[in-house]
Amino acid sequence: MSISPDRSAPAVTGATHDGERDWITHALALLRQEAARSADTHLLKLAFAGFPGIDFYFKDEAAHPTGSLKHRLARSLYLYALCNGRLRAGQPVVDASSGSTAISEAWFASLLGLRFTAVMPACTAPRKIAEVEALGAHCDLVDNPAMVHARAAWHAAAGACHLDQFGLAERATDWRGNNNIAESILGQLAGEPHPEPAWIVCGVGTGGTSATIGRYLRYRGLRTRLCAAEPAGSAFVHGWRDRDRGAVCSRPTVIEGIGRPRVEPGFLFEIVDDVVEVADVDSIAAMQVLERHLGRRYGGSSGTNLVACLRLATRMRAQGERGSIVSLLCDPGERYDATLANPDWLRRHGLDPAPVANALHATIETGRWHPSGSAA
Repeated sequence: MSISPDRSAPAVTGATHDGERDWITHALALLRQEAARSADTHLLKLAFAGFPGIDFYFKDEAAHPTGSLKHRLARSLYLYALCNGRLRAGQPVVDASSGSTAISEAWFASLLGLRFTAVMPACTAPRKIAEVEALGAHCDLVDNPAMVHARAAWHAAAGACHLDQFGLAERATDWRGNNNIAESILGQLAGEPHPEPAWIVCGVGTGGTSATIGRYLRYRGLRTRLCAAEPAGSAFVHGWRDRDRGAVCSRPTVIEGIGRPRVEPGFLFEIVDDVVEVADVDSIAAMQVLERHLGRRYGGSSGTNLVACLRLATRMRAQGERGSIVSLLCDPGERYDATLANPDWLRRHGLDPAPVANALHATIETGRWHPSGSAA
């Protein structure tokens, strides 16, 4: 069934309305079936020599069918749109994304038989653009990253359903449970030596993941603290410190998916206990460190998370604390073959991760923070 996206179309008849509800029921069934088929992601454990008594866990969100943490969010956004009457049969779908969310949203659009447009900054990693297009979606590339929201709104005004990850992420996911990422982490830790982690670390791209985790920790009455790992100078860093929702980014970042230029609606300052700023070169170096320890490549935001984990662990060690730290592996490193993992690209951008990688390895071995010369 196909319904015109023209908002001036006449009201539907009762028979058409019944058919529309039938389609929504079918679409929801498809999403439930997909969720049941998707096994939970692995929680990988690392023990670092310099941190006896402190266990490190990394939840491998790159194992999702669409290869990233955003698979959960995309499913939730489609469920939210369907159950709120915002998405109709045959209606085109649009969202603004730097790549990983767009890949996941395109995959679900294909599952539901819908046309999807991803509004993306033109500087997005080429591999991500190719993956969106391979799923049959269209990429609307915008030269100015600050204009992606306005461009997505333009598509919505023409009749598309705007999934609006930045506006709706923190409310589309059920933070009380329903196998959200926080519930999954704590369930997997139940039999571990430190089942109630000292810290959970994540970035705040849309704010949805941090909002879900922070709320769930309070809902469960846990003492676990939440740390935001962010590129240096991001809007969230400035906004969190000053409780200023008008804060903007003071330094652009090459780490895609986090380090937003503005404070997004889903950013909840009050549930974040600490923020660790990470220089871009440190995040890239940490990508290489992760590959050495896990045998797989992960993206830049996963590197950002690792640096923040090590900063927290050195603080815990200095204070004689034991416990566990949990973070996320957000997407696969292969998506950055032409950028963050490309030596020529790094040279052109004046980024040399080798000294930082050496310093991070030294921190892992000694349990003390080894400055690398980079400045957050």
